[in-house]
Amino acid sequence: MSEEYRGMALGMFELDNLVACFVALDAASKAANVRIQGVERNRLKSGACVKMRGNVSDVRAAMEVALAAAEPISTVVSHNIIAAPAEDTEIGVEMTILK
Repeated sequence: MSEEYRGMALGMFELDNLVACFVALDAASKAANVRIQGVERNRLKSGACVKMRGNVSDVRAAMEVALAAAEPISTVVSHNIIAAPAEDTEIGVEMTILK
């Protein structure tokens, strides 16, 4: 795992529109103390998945703002927060970011 994210919660959301992902990610980063870990475009569609890191309360606040910003312009496909990702989860997260 990248040491810069050790001990941080992981928040993920997927939208069906890449532009909406950037709108949501901008809102999230302004709303709370989070770091954007990656944006991954969907291979079969026009959407993307955003991964952000921070403490649990900051990730939760950022997620709420991001989804509220995205909902008028996009469909929220999925979203979740992992408070303390396991080491094996971290490996999977890094593999998808570097694909």
